[in-house]
Amino acid sequence: MLRTIFTLSVLAGGLLSSNALAAPTQESAPPIVRAADDGILVAQDGNLDIYYDARGNRVIVDADTGKVIAIQPPQTRLDRRALRRETRLRELGRAPDGDDRYYLDDPEDMARFRRKQLEEEGRVIPPPADEYDPYGDNSVEAYPPAPQDDGSFDNDYLDAPQPAKPGIIKSQPLNEASIDPAQPESPTEQVLPGDQAALPPKSGDKTTVAPALSLGARQDVAALQVLLDRGGASPGVIDGRFGSNVDKALAAYNQITGASLRSTDAVGIQAALAQSGGDAFANYTITPEDAAGPYVASIPEDYSQKAQLDRMGYTSVTEALAERFHMDENYLKALNPDVNFNRPGTIVKVANFGRLVSTPVARIVADKGKKEVFAYDAGGRLVAAYPATIGSSDTPSPSGTHTVSRIALDPNYTYNPSINFKQGQNDKVLTIPPGPNGPVGSVWIALDKPTYGIHGTPDPSKIGKTESHGCVRLTNWDARELAKLVSPGVTVEFVGGPSADDFAQQ
Repeated sequence: MLRTIFTLSVLAGGLLSSNALAAPTQESAPPIVRAADDGILVAQDGNLDIYYDARGNRVIVDADTGKVIAIQPPQTRLDRRALRRETRLRELGRAPDGDDRYYLDDPEDMARFRRKQLEEEGRVIPPPADEYDPYGDNSVEAYPPAPQDDGSFDNDYLDAPQPAKPGIIKSQPLNEASIDPAQPESPTEQVLPGDQAALPPKSGDKTTVAPALSLGARQDVAALQVLLDRGGASPGVIDGRFGSNVDKALAAYNQITGASLRSTDAVGIQAALAQSGGDAFANYTITPEDAAGPYVASIPEDYSQKAQLDRMGYTSVTEALAERFHMDENYLKALNPDVNFNRPGTIVKVANFGRLVSTPVARIVADKGKKEVFAYDAGGRLVAAYPATIGSSDTPSPSGTHTVSRIALDPNYTYNPSINFKQGQNDKVLTIPPGPNGPVGSVWIALDKPTYGIHGTPDPSKIGKTESHGCVRLTNWDARELAKLVSPGVTVEFVGGPSADDFAQQ
């Protein structure tokens, strides 16, 4: 019995000595404090000593007072290696096992969630590569070659389709076409009316229709106007709109060509376009000369102010190009939205009106009722027709038959209120300099009847829709074409409507 008591006393003493060695103080150990529940009471100055006893507990001691602050069992301590492993998994986009939490306001969490969804669907998205690869080829030579100046591409595949080369476009005089028509790739290829003069696409392959096009302008109508212009039956300005000028030109076109074309015959119009020069529209590159002008800031209305200018020139590149290609200026802008017309090298879409009429004219008929001028050759065949403004009720045109006396290109204009009409408060003779924006435009075909003639206009869109001061007014390009076809002595017959002689008798 005494031996047993002695043995138990020795064991108890050993246990007490081991606990004494684990703590540097003689005070009894406080109860275990679990950080997960109550947290850790930190010393005021943060000076802590950490010990580990024989059981693996983590003992936190205040270094200043020697008091035990907390004892943490092994299962409650934070495992730094596990923390680093979890952080790394999150950086790689893979959550730790059992962690399905995603935060909508965290882009990395949402990317991880998306990748998990794709993996569940059987789709694997590789992680994005860095934009700069220090071991890759980031030189300029590593990028694909740019298109060549001739329109071709650097393509080594023999069977690869090559893009069509655009036609060479040059600025040429008005007596012949200023553009080379774009030909289809094969004779059997047909272009639908909706494909004519397609508007340049914008970002996202979306096209914004310009306001001028949304108010009745149609590209199939513009294609018809181009065809009529090619056939010698001028529709006036090409603006994509039906009207009396188009109706008159279509009737004249059928008479000139012997066809029976209708405005609703889309297939026939396309076939006629293909036979007469190709697509109704083509590209034109603005030249430095086009951008340079010279241009005037504005054209005043008062004749006395006009007389002070050096020249009645164009006011903008768009006005000059519209007249060169027989187009309405607003329609030209609508076909080329967001285009800088003042920059050389800019490519714009223009009307491909073809070559002008070249058959000499022997007789001219100015029909006041139809507001149209007809030009016939020596055999009496109609070769050209133009919409016209012929006189007015206040200042009617002549009647009967007259002859061409002389032809002047780019003429000045003499204003004489005692002979012609009075403009504003101007009661003196004025000489207005030449130019396309002058009172008679860029052409004057004088008749044997004084002060009367056939001439151009600064407002081509108003031809056939307004009145004149007794003369025959055409668009500048129509007047210039007719001037090259006539010579002094050609007869000009006025038919229909009131005449200046009738007005004088009243």
